[in-house]
Amino acid sequence: MSTDFKTIPLIDIGPLLAKCDDPKMGEDPGVAEVVRQLDQACREAGFFYVKGHGIPDSLIKKVRTSTHEFFKLPCEEKLKIKMTPAAGYRGYQRVGENITKGVPDMHEAIDCYREVRQGMYGDLGKVMEGCNQWPVDPPHLKPIMEEYISLCTELSRKIMRGIALALGGSPSEFEGQRAGDPFWVLRIIGYPGASKANGLGSPENDIGCGAHTDYGLLTLVNQDDGITALQVKNLSGEWISAVPVPGTFVCNIGDMLKIWSNGLYDSTLHRVINGCPRYRVCVAYFYEPNFDVPVEPLDVCVRRTGGTKKFGRACYGEHLVSKVQTNFVV
Repeated sequence: MSTDFKTIPLIDIGPLLAKCDDPKMGEDPGVAEVVRQLDQACREAGFFYVKGHGIPDSLIKKVRTSTHEFFKLPCEEKLKIKMTPAAGYRGYQRVGENITKGVPDMHEAIDCYREVRQGMYGDLGKVMEGCNQWPVDPPHLKPIMEEYISLCTELSRKIMRGIALALGGSPSEFEGQRAGDPFWVLRIIGYPGASKANGLGSPENDIGCGAHTDYGLLTLVNQDDGITALQVKNLSGEWISAVPVPGTFVCNIGDMLKIWSNGLYDSTLHRVINGCPRYRVCVAYFYEPNFDVPVEPLDVCVRRTGGTKKFGRACYGEHLVSKVQTNFVV
């Protein structure tokens, strides 16, 4: 990253989406401007807001509303879909059961992954085998989330076409064998409001989610309006707030894109602190590479960074499995 950002950029990706399936999309002036902005945002911040994304605002709000409905249920109801290793690490975790760098996170969540059939990825995928656990109540949560996942997958593919152009590659650089059969993750997360029990207006541990980077290619964050909790770390070590902007997604890039770009783009540390007394929800969609793909710097990125590969080969599935096996109290 070349510059120390103080604010997170906002990009209207409408022109990119309009031309996304045109083989000559990179020659369009509107697309070229979006690509320039994506490149600058990925280099300087690793985070950006997108508007003009085409996903209906009504659905985005339904996703959050149904999430609030679930987390308001009694604990015994939520525990009917409790996450276990036997369920492929899918399902509900109570507050404090998600661990970041050894510290319990002050959030509860439902974790969903692209479903993995037995033997689908051999031994590599064994840990992730299973079907997602959806609650019976609210009954509409499953169909809403499945529609949302489908739209987020297609939107992410299109944004990645713009990022591929920004890196100097072809629009389809992240399709085919790399991410033409993308894995995905959905985290449906609830953050309790700040406790005032100690009289100081802050709980003993106020970290909703500790500082971390994301694992894959691209994350789309759908967060409650009116509650600022997501924070992004810049080069000076300052935490910059990702203030909710209605009608947008907050996007950030993940560890696999850092490797493929040979470090041109970095996966930025971020965390969540809900200092507001109100309960906050966030639904994070993670667009990932093909589960079993070997990930190593793209030739075009190696040439742009002096001809030396800065990273060895990684495998997304191995990276994910190593994380899920250490991230939870089960």
